[in-house]
Amino acid sequence: MAHKSGQQPGTLKRLASHEGLCMSSNDNAPEVTREQAEEAVRTLLRWAGDDPAREGLLDTPKRVVKAYSDWFSGYGSDPGEYLSRTFKEVAGYDEMVVLRDIEFESHCEHHMAPIIGRAHVGYLPTNRVVGISKLARVVDGFARRFQVQEKLTAEIAQCIQENLHPAGVAVVIDATHECMSTRGVHKRGVSMITSQMLGSFRDDARTRMEFLQFIGIDRGVR
Repeated sequence: MAHKSGQQPGTLKRLASHEGLCMSSNDNAPEVTREQAEEAVRTLLRWAGDDPAREGLLDTPKRVVKAYSDWFSGYGSDPGEYLSRTFKEVAGYDEMVVLRDIEFESHCEHHMAPIIGRAHVGYLPTNRVVGISKLARVVDGFARRFQVQEKLTAEIAQCIQENLHPAGVAVVIDATHECMSTRGVHKRGVSMITSQMLGSFRDDARTRMEFLQFIGIDRGVR
């Protein structure tokens, strides 16, 4: 079955009704009501050793479920749609377009811990460009899902390539992972850098270096 660019099978379903927000990660699975989600939070609170009925935790399940609808809103969007409107009146401009330091928040799909970082996105237009805010929206559309950084990097690059058909796409992500800094090895101050180069950025070392100079990676600047 074909899916729109960036839209995963089993896109998160949201149904606002008097019964509350219904969310499901699988189109064929029973929908999960807000009440069921809040009860799941109470179960985790009890498992952690606390009492969800005490005053300080009474509203925590509602707050967590509301936060989830924000943190994982990317499941309800198709990032490729942000790139559907383009502009051709650019006076023949065909040099690199770079948007750097796009801040984002995501969550590790292994531990559900935050991933906080910045994305740098560049492309070589052929005969059309896109509004720069749309590039940031593409980043957020994929980031607001459970992720691993390698997949996030590739998804952003492929989405831009498939929708804009530029001569090349470059994406670099520099992020910290709370699953590493707050648990396990407890290593703070460590960041992970991933890159995806397509088209001219992969084939031409000079084009690739120019992009890395623009974003400061070649000098170790972040």
